[in-house]
Amino acid sequence: MYKVDDVINCTVCGIEKYGIFIRTEDDYTGLIHISEISSDFVRNVSDYAKVGEKIKCQVLEVNDELKQLKLTIKHLNFKEGYSREEISKLDSGFDTLKNNLPKWIEEKKQEFSDKK
Repeated sequence: MYKVDDVINCTVCGIEKYGIFIRTEDDYTGLIHISEISSDFVRNVSDYAKVGEKIKCQVLEVNDELKQLKLTIKHLNFKEGYSREEISKLDSGFDTLKNNLPKWIEEKKQEFSDKK
């Protein structure tokens, strides 16, 4: 659906110190890595976008199978003509790992002890 170099409309759904998470209207998610926010040094990612804000992004990579995008806003006037709207914040991609890792470790321990 999306192609490299497409400029698309996105909604900011999360901010982390390493980048901006977005969602498209057709449920693709994506990351604008801190290195793709500006050609200048980016001290604070949240100085560039807020959760719920609509922005324009340029597509760098597409994974249609996972509906994920790698994006940039470096060379765009990415806020032109958009207003903010509130949406719920997308959980950090690391929350799944953080929340499930102890359970997965215990399951593997049990699996190994059952084999003995």
